[in-house]
Amino acid sequence: MCPYGAGTAHLPWPVARGNPDRRRDMAVEVKIGVQHAPREIVLESEQSAEEVERAVADALGGKAQLLSLVDEHGRKVLVPADRLAYVEIGEQSTRKVGFSAL
Repeated sequence: MCPYGAGTAHLPWPVARGNPDRRRDMAVEVKIGVQHAPREIVLESEQSAEEVERAVADALGGKAQLLSLVDEHGRKVLVPADRLAYVEIGEQSTRKVGFSAL
C-alpha cells in the first residue's frame, strides 16, 4: 500500500498531497542593492512579484523600517529600508525540471 494514497506511489510528498501553501513551480528573482555594500543580494522568492513590490513600497513609504522577504528555502531576508539602493524584481518564471539541451 502506498503511504501517499492510491495511484501516487511515484509522486513526492508535496505533489502527492497537493500542498497549496507552496508554489514550487513559480519563482521570482529579486536583486537588492544595499548602500555601502560591495555586492547585491540575489534571491529567488516564492512570493509573487506583486507581494515583493508591496513589501518594497511599504519599506520605502515608512510603513516598515525593514524590507522583509522570504526566499525559496523559507529563509527570511531583512534589509534596513534606509539602506536600500535599488530593488530589481524579475518576472515570474516556471522552474524547469530535468535535463534538456541548452
